[in-house]
Amino acid sequence: MKTKTILIIEDEESICDILSYALRQEGYRVLCAHTGFDGIRLFEGIQPDVVLLDVMLPDKSGFDICKHLMANSTVPIMMLTARDDIVDKVLGLELGADDYMTKPFDVREVAARIKAMIRRKGNTTSYLVVRDTIRIEPRSHTVYKEEQTVSLKPQEYELLLLFARNQNIVFTREEILDAVWDFDFDGDLRTVDVHVQRLRKKLDTPAQPSIIETVFGVGYKMRGEFIK
Repeated sequence: MKTKTILIIEDEESICDILSYALRQEGYRVLCAHTGFDGIRLFEGIQPDVVLLDVMLPDKSGFDICKHLMANSTVPIMMLTARDDIVDKVLGLELGADDYMTKPFDVREVAARIKAMIRRKGNTTSYLVVRDTIRIEPRSHTVYKEEQTVSLKPQEYELLLLFARNQNIVFTREEILDAVWDFDFDGDLRTVDVHVQRLRKKLDTPAQPSIIETVFGVGYKMRGEFIK
């Protein structure tokens, strides 16, 4: 099995050293960059499996780097920050980040979350068709809308699979976090809303109701008549 590569973009060398040591003990190949410029350069050269990205870097904003990386790939990104600010968390998620960790953090939890992101990215099953226009092919981790490939982040993809495999079942936000994030998530429930909004933006068509229906006061569901 190919060794997974983790790219850490973090200006505090002590944090890089702690994370690098712990992740190498887990069997990962780890590379560190201490500036945004070096992080982008390394990213383009090695195409990592996961990126750990600090929000506050000396030369570039981590949010700008996240936006740049998401314009060119679907690699899972975990944002790292010293600020426990929900606005920062929501902004990172809206830009495409898959997860968010506030410093100080337990490296064991970071490793567990990385493992979950990699597992979600590699999940495989038989394909599904939604609304005749959307096809999900888990073996290749690919989603098509009207035969055009749709770029989905790992958690967007897993969220779509959750609904497609459980049509007409209403999920609360807490249940979605447990099923899709796969760990004891300590963030805000709006994380779910952000990912649902992303899926709607990428997959909805103007002539039809939204692919994911809001059940007010409860959560979300996908209507069964749209599943084949």
